[in-house]
Amino acid sequence: MTQHTVGYLIGSLAKGSINRKLAKALVKLAPPELVMSEIPFKDLPLYSYDYDAAFPPAALAFKKAIADVEAVLFVTPEYNRSIPGGLKNAIDWASRPYGQNSFTRKPSAVIGTSPGAIGTAVAQQALRSVLGFCNSPQMNSPEAYIQFTPGLITDDGEVTNVGTEEFLRNYMADFHLFVARVLSVLPKDA
Repeated sequence: MTQHTVGYLIGSLAKGSINRKLAKALVKLAPPELVMSEIPFKDLPLYSYDYDAAFPPAALAFKKAIADVEAVLFVTPEYNRSIPGGLKNAIDWASRPYGQNSFTRKPSAVIGTSPGAIGTAVAQQALRSVLGFCNSPQMNSPEAYIQFTPGLITDDGEVTNVGTEEFLRNYMADFHLFVARVLSVLPKDA
């Protein structure tokens, strides 16, 4: 059984975020071939190319954490019809300086939850555009726009709706297959 390391980024910095609950559920539902670890980014300063010659320690650690995993899972809310500013800032740090993009050829997937009926569809499209520019191969299907209702996912990541739990388990299984396929064609060290 080949295992793959997956770093996940939670777009919301809020401790009580429903996307944090979703991330906990995804970790629990992931197949054993995916070794999941959160890559936090709350301590990053705002990116400026003035830092390109000498990244601050928090940015170096973040960039290394992205570089060290084989794939990235983004779990994001939707803020004002786009991705949260903190998440965009994190992506900017990991993709700079020019020519040293940590997302290049790294498989990724996007998922999110919101109380709204369309989940995080618009934010996910915005994020997919950014990841496309970052040359990150993306799992395009299945798409996952989860409408969050009170009690859908407990604080410790248990999904209370059987249909949603099955969908999320299948999503993570599909992500595993996608990561394995991409890495068979674009190996990490190539």
